[in-house]
Amino acid sequence: MSVNNSPEDARLAARGPRDVTLYSRPGCHLCEQAKAAIAPLLGEFGAALYEVNIDEDAVLKERYGWQIPVIFIGKHKAAKHRVDLAQFRRQLQEAQR
Repeated sequence: MSVNNSPEDARLAARGPRDVTLYSRPGCHLCEQAKAAIAPLLGEFGAALYEVNIDEDAVLKERYGWQIPVIFIGKHKAAKHRVDLAQFRRQLQEAQR
């Protein structure tokens, strides 16, 4: 993702290191699977989840289109389409440091 001066980029930059942002849209089965898969890890690490419907923002809809779900931990992209839980755990551990 290239960072520009969009409001969403500013929000991502302001997120805490363990704030998790899930870009999705209603009816996206991969998004629901990803959300369910990461839920236990969010609880384990005390991470906050921010779910963003890309259909409500033209910039995000253009940026991500059908490339969802996209998950960020803080301002760093952690996953796209499917979540590797072992890798996601490592990323959350690194975010704690």
